[in-house]
Amino acid sequence: MDATISQSTVEGRAQAPPSKSYTHRAILAAGYADGATVENPLLSADTRATARAVEAFGGTVTHDEEADTLEIEGFDGTPAVPADVIDCANSGTTMRLVTAAAALADGLTVLTGDDSLRSRPQGPLLRAVEQLGGRADSTRDNGQAPLIVGGPLVGGTAAIPGDVSSQFITALLMAGANTDAGVDISLQTELKSAPYVDITLEVMDAFGVRARRTDRGFSVAGRQPYSTDTYSVPGDFSSMSYLLAAGALASEDGVTVENAYPSAQGDQAIVDVLERMGASVDWDRDAGEITVEKSALDGIEVSVEDTPDLLPTIAVLGAAADGTTVITDAEHVRYKETDRVSAMAEALERLGARVEEAQGTLTIHGGDSELSGATVDGRADHRIIMSLAVAGLVAEGETTVTGTEHVDVSFPDFFDVLTGLGADVSRE
Repeated sequence: MDATISQSTVEGRAQAPPSKSYTHRAILAAGYADGATVENPLLSADTRATARAVEAFGGTVTHDEEADTLEIEGFDGTPAVPADVIDCANSGTTMRLVTAAAALADGLTVLTGDDSLRSRPQGPLLRAVEQLGGRADSTRDNGQAPLIVGGPLVGGTAAIPGDVSSQFITALLMAGANTDAGVDISLQTELKSAPYVDITLEVMDAFGVRARRTDRGFSVAGRQPYSTDTYSVPGDFSSMSYLLAAGALASEDGVTVENAYPSAQGDQAIVDVLERMGASVDWDRDAGEITVEKSALDGIEVSVEDTPDLLPTIAVLGAAADGTTVITDAEHVRYKETDRVSAMAEALERLGARVEEAQGTLTIHGGDSELSGATVDGRADHRIIMSLAVAGLVAEGETTVTGTEHVDVSFPDFFDVLTGLGADVSRE
């Protein structure tokens, strides 16, 4: 499905969707427990993949639509060997977290996913699982899915790079609490996307499991049961970044995003990015509301070392700003659903922006750019699609973004919300 966005103004109030990152972790934590209620979950293609994995391991996940909760019966720290292959679809988080969980089972689990997921790196996690006593193989011997994983995981010490995916650390910590010996993670390189591990520690703590940072990396003691009655998922700053950017670019009267309470999410840095660029931003942290109005923006230099999911949003803001925006520390952003550095460079150039791409850097010369509508490839990537839709609000004429059904990964009603704010959007 394609969406065509005409140059538009927006205003009003919108509810931030629940956090995808927190929902994934809460579903699995409830699975590790004997059960729990997860309130305000994000129900998307990705989080449903994690729910299916919990069920494959012997749990049950039931959606109570009226209460907007997931009622989860867990497998109590001991996953059963699945009766079938676990299909993680397009969810990298699911595959990484479930790989470690599968290593606790007394037998073999097969994990696969779609074309994109089968191209993403898993090798460091597989090697770490083997260091901890489990079995972890890539069927094609290339460090990519399909994967064959077996256990039971014993625990111990694992050395792993920190610059490929923080999800590897999350997976090992969450599973490590269920081992006999616990898990000590020794980072071989600097950790990228560190706030995502902070989210993991926060969720584990809410389920009564203690994990901590160490001088070398992270550690979690073994034989710690997961337990809680209820867990409530906060709003998602990655997803609300598109709404905040829409306000900064196309709202004379302001866009207010609700359910924007402070949390461990690194992507709340979007507020600081907007303020540094000169946007009019008011964040009432107690009320959980952020209001952004259209402002004259200036280019800045910003690192996405810890906030890779913000690159598409920042790139669009840079294309509409005066001066030059330089996005640095972006090499790991190339290993997402698609190469997001290249995807944004290509799409913005097609819309009329002047862009320079290097291995770890994306430079957007907003002062030399005049955005005009065109057809741009969404790359089957929810974050590319939503950011380009925001660009369409300020590009002259009509901008058509392809493959927009993929927003179901993290923000299923994104285009309905955008239309509700007054954007001129048609989908077919």
